[in-house]
Amino acid sequence: MLGSRIAALGHYQPAGVLTNEDLAVLVDTSDEWIRTRVGIRTRHRAADDEPVDELAAHAGAKALAAAGLTPEDIGLVLVATSTAIDRSPNTAARVAARLGMTSPAVMDLNVVCAGFTHALATADHAVRAGSADRVLVIGADKMTAVTDWSDRTTCVLTGDGAGAAVVEATREGEEPGIGPVLWGSVPSMGHAVRIEGTPPRFAQEGQAVYRWATTQLPPIARKVCERGGVLPEELAAVVLHQANLRIIEPVAQKIGAVNAVIARDVVDSGNTSAASIPLALAKLVERGEISSGDPVLLFGFGGNLSYAGQIIRCP
Repeated sequence: MLGSRIAALGHYQPAGVLTNEDLAVLVDTSDEWIRTRVGIRTRHRAADDEPVDELAAHAGAKALAAAGLTPEDIGLVLVATSTAIDRSPNTAARVAARLGMTSPAVMDLNVVCAGFTHALATADHAVRAGSADRVLVIGADKMTAVTDWSDRTTCVLTGDGAGAAVVEATREGEEPGIGPVLWGSVPSMGHAVRIEGTPPRFAQEGQAVYRWATTQLPPIARKVCERGGVLPEELAAVVLHQANLRIIEPVAQKIGAVNAVIARDVVDSGNTSAASIPLALAKLVERGEISSGDPVLLFGFGGNLSYAGQIIRCP
């Protein structure tokens, strides 16, 4: 049984940018209030006529180009999203159509903020099982479309974007580049992060999420490292879900990754839900902050109080 690896990454963010000063016009807030509480400076906002599948397709096309592949090389498209409006065709099918694919399997996964790491694990399993040689995995969300712009506790958080990875089988004798996943949830606390109603709106119980993330998740993340055969101090980078800087920094510290680059893309991108991990990872690679083969911890958490993490080797 062969393993899998990430061959290439891509990311996309819409042109529109919302600053903290822009939000101060909409609600009772300020740049200082936002930076102090969540650490965000700016976030990108898609236009009304720019749907989630368009964001996802841009990121997917960049990942394919970086891998030197054509759309026909992909046998499975997985899109992690919780903000698609339509049920069918699903987002993955629409992405496949935009990219000119003819016969891939297409699936959406809705695990909200932990969606990308769930989708990456699913891609790894598909490759290991022999049902796909190459998989296009995308995390994409248009969170501003489900934002209550009158709620200053949540409207300061959200942003739009997409990140993508091409996953392919490792060659014979090559070490797997995607480690075993550790995943789970707290179903009884699913109400703590919600996108509900008509029209759907994002809401959360901020203090409950903060306490859960900063106390319960660090030991789980350390177990992810153990499963991946890497000590926390050996990590080159830690890419957590970009929820809030006040969550990212203490969780990263408690993991014990003392030599790692800590992704802080939330400062410039806000909380992009399923897009946040591949966005942040792709930018670290693009800037040369991590090198090919480096061990990286990916750890998604949030909606449904779900979590999923794995150790990957930087492409």
